[in-house]
Amino acid sequence: MTQAADVRPGEGEAQEPAEVEFRLPGWRWIWRLFAIFWLSAGLAWLTWSLLRGLRGLLLLLVASLFVSFALEPAVSYLAKRGWRRGLATLACLGAIALVGIALLVLMVPVLVEQFLALVDAAPEIVERVIGWLNSWFGLDLSAADLVAQLREASTNLANVAGNIAGNVFLITAAVVGTVFKLLTIALFTFYLVADGPRFRRAVCSLLPPAQQRIVLDTWEVAIDKTGAYLYSRVVLAVVSGAGAYVVMRLLGVGFALPLAVWTGLVSQFIPTIGTYIAMALPLLVATVSSPLDGAILLGYFTGYQQLENYVLSPKVTAQTMQVHPALAFGSVIAGASIGGAIGALLALPAAAIAQAVGSSYVRRHEVIVDELTAEERPPPPRRSRWRAFGRRG
Repeated sequence: MTQAADVRPGEGEAQEPAEVEFRLPGWRWIWRLFAIFWLSAGLAWLTWSLLRGLRGLLLLLVASLFVSFALEPAVSYLAKRGWRRGLATLACLGAIALVGIALLVLMVPVLVEQFLALVDAAPEIVERVIGWLNSWFGLDLSAADLVAQLREASTNLANVAGNIAGNVFLITAAVVGTVFKLLTIALFTFYLVADGPRFRRAVCSLLPPAQQRIVLDTWEVAIDKTGAYLYSRVVLAVVSGAGAYVVMRLLGVGFALPLAVWTGLVSQFIPTIGTYIAMALPLLVATVSSPLDGAILLGYFTGYQQLENYVLSPKVTAQTMQVHPALAFGSVIAGASIGGAIGALLALPAAAIAQAVGSSYVRRHEVIVDELTAEERPPPPRRSRWRAFGRRG
């Protein structure tokens, strides 16, 4: 007998698939994402607006910080000899102010007088120079058109001067604004230097000991590099001004002393273009009296610039501002783009500080030997024929 299979109820029948409950993800995370995005965007916009609004103040603070770095060695020197830090800082700032006021008193009358004299003598100078060109090179140039243009420019200059005289209020406001910025920098610098140890203790108290050492090492590097930059510039300014004074005295150029001071300071403390600005005023004064003296002075400035670039400046700055010329040029452009004239002036010490700090914490490896990394060796010295002849004898 065949036994019937034990079939449980429901087996053998097609089973319907179980219903799967499908739920769409909640919308709360989307609202959270939108809220976080707009909150972040609002905070970023608010921060950017505050930075733009406080850009002038931040630049003044940065300038004050660099000035404090430069004054710290002198103030520390006086403090070690019994001076109070506040009095030493005030004395250093007062000396800088006296030097600046003396330069303004010396240079502004010279600049105005010589510029007006140059405008009056420009037609005669042009006729003389064109006469020399015609006689030396056989040219047939006419100075009439150039003289007419110069006279027209002189008339326009007089109109501009009249407009400037009419806007005395705007000029006064600009001068007062500049003086206010300088006083602000001096005030911040005074507090940063006079209370320097207390300020550094306040900063270090917020950090663990390991990070305190990093901050203090960086601060010390900044003081060394900024002070060395300032003092090396002062040495080069003295040499440059002394050389220009001797040459101008030999040529009989008027106002030789203030022009030499102008040449030394502007050529060293205005990056990149300071050399050309410094040469412009002495050349104008010399050309007014004699175009030949102007040409001789131009030749001197050109030769001295080469001597300074390749002999004096590398020796003076060898232990102070070891910055590659390309890096220095790029840092000046970047500083001018960010902070204008103040940024350009502070770019070189900032680059030196960044390079010194980075070299302390960046690990360097041995370079593999390759044609692209091989240093160019100097050629072997040539043997003198006289020495070879003596050895044969």
